[in-house]
Amino acid sequence: MKAVCPGTFDPITLGHVDIIRRAARLFDEVIVAIGTNSTKSTLFTLDERLALCREAMTEFPAVTVAVIDGLLVDFCREHDAPVVVKGLRFGSDFDYELQMHHVNHTVGGIETVLLPGGREFGTISSTLIRNIASYGGDVSMFLSPDVNDALVERMAERRAAR
Repeated sequence: MKAVCPGTFDPITLGHVDIIRRAARLFDEVIVAIGTNSTKSTLFTLDERLALCREAMTEFPAVTVAVIDGLLVDFCREHDAPVVVKGLRFGSDFDYELQMHHVNHTVGGIETVLLPGGREFGTISSTLIRNIASYGGDVSMFLSPDVNDALVERMAERRAAR
């Protein structure tokens, strides 16, 4: 059975990788679906996020990375994936994901599997990582080396442009 792990992944963190790794143990195939979120502005372009996610997923042969452009239920239907996997960090994540599950299930018959964030990276978010990095903080312990290098470079470009 296929599952989809959707997200903005701006940037992909080791917390994301942990959820995807665990999903890959539960499902035959996992599709990391990178999309845009109308409520978020991104640091990296869609193509950059796609490349960074593909690099982060090279150790997982049953994981592919794709762009989602439209409704998640349509993406799942097009890829014959009846399950969405999401990670949970806090109770507020549960509240939001439960609401999304109800809509996705009603509209598209999609089931949702919620995996709690792991002990080591369970409370980090891409937003927090970007914020710390914007002030020059070291976030390398939360990112793969390639993603960290890209983030450091992007933040240096932003500081130079000010």
